[in-house]
Amino acid sequence: MFLSPFEWTIAKRYMLPGKGEGFIALVAGISVGVVMLSVALLVVVMSVMNGFRAELLDKIVGLNGHAIIQAYGGRLDNWQSVLQEVRQTPGVKRASPLIEQPLLVTFNGRVEAILVRGNTAQDIDRLRDKVVAGSLNPLKPDASEVAIGARLAENIGAQVGDTITIINPAGRSTPFGTVPRQVGYRVAAIIEIGIYDYDQSFVVMPIPDAQTLMLSGDTIGMIEVTTDDADKAKEYLEPLAQKLSGQAVVSDWKQINASLFEALEVERVAMFFALSMIVLVAAFNILSSLVMLVRAKTRDIAIMRTMGATRQSLLKIFVTTGFTIGAVGTVAGLLLGALILYFRQGIVNVIQTVTGQELWDPSVRFLSTLPSRADPFEIVGIALLALVLSFLATLYPAWKAASTDPVQVLRYE
Repeated sequence: MFLSPFEWTIAKRYMLPGKGEGFIALVAGISVGVVMLSVALLVVVMSVMNGFRAELLDKIVGLNGHAIIQAYGGRLDNWQSVLQEVRQTPGVKRASPLIEQPLLVTFNGRVEAILVRGNTAQDIDRLRDKVVAGSLNPLKPDASEVAIGARLAENIGAQVGDTITIINPAGRSTPFGTVPRQVGYRVAAIIEIGIYDYDQSFVVMPIPDAQTLMLSGDTIGMIEVTTDDADKAKEYLEPLAQKLSGQAVVSDWKQINASLFEALEVERVAMFFALSMIVLVAAFNILSSLVMLVRAKTRDIAIMRTMGATRQSLLKIFVTTGFTIGAVGTVAGLLLGALILYFRQGIVNVIQTVTGQELWDPSVRFLSTLPSRADPFEIVGIALLALVLSFLATLYPAWKAASTDPVQVLRYE
């Protein structure tokens, strides 16, 4: 559907209405603006939601692995043999023993609920890029040194070098009843995972120290597993889950965080559908501007018909005019969306400063900053949606223009 020089010349003249046609130019400009804003909004919202899901997944999986093998009763006695079997399972990239237990911490009269994690030296070393104060080097077995989350440090007022007291309610039995176990630990490092719930509760220590604190002897509570492909974690570990049936339960990251990621997926689809309606509104704007253009150019159309212009030529002219409006708006929208995403955190900070409201509360949003991850296929899909709707919006006005009867129009001229 290539345009002849004549058709292209007329289409260009109609894209830029002349004198006395300022209202038509205004409507066309509004159409371009609406398409631009709708495409930019779709790109920004979908990229932010993709970024939120991907960032949340990266942080959760990066900290907890792709799957957890958790013993019934919280204690895996023969964990060395199970660990060896896990590491030999095809598709398993890494497996580490892990102790995780909710306890209490007190410092200067402040008490907070915490989640104590006993990690291997290798797992502790992987937290080095999360350290915001202090060092992980002192975290050695029997050194009574721990790393705590940044929000937890703020809540109890602890700093690097302070000694906190961790309380294990399941202490030792005495003639007077069970006495809670209280152990003091020096804060060697403060870490920030980037997920609010983790940063306000995590206390990390070597596994031997955790075993001593829990009075669990040489046992662990779970095994953390990382696979070659996170999406296939359940498939990789299915044979192992059958072997450990009755002894331990195998849960992949999708099962552990099912409600969270299902809610995100539903919200993502709903937002795309809702925002697509704005693109449809933009298409109607293109339709209305073309209808006005056809009404204003009825006499010109009739003259071109008498001079030999075919109906096909008129169809091409008006479809090209409307489609160009949609294409310009789409390209501008993609550029505007990229610009907004690049400066997204600065925009959020400015709005927070002006309004005095915290738009990105990490206690609600889980993450500390506004994430973004653009999906190229999704961006192409958004652009195609805008272009297709723009094209469809041109068909009726173009058909009306091509159906103009020059005899009826020029009868009284």
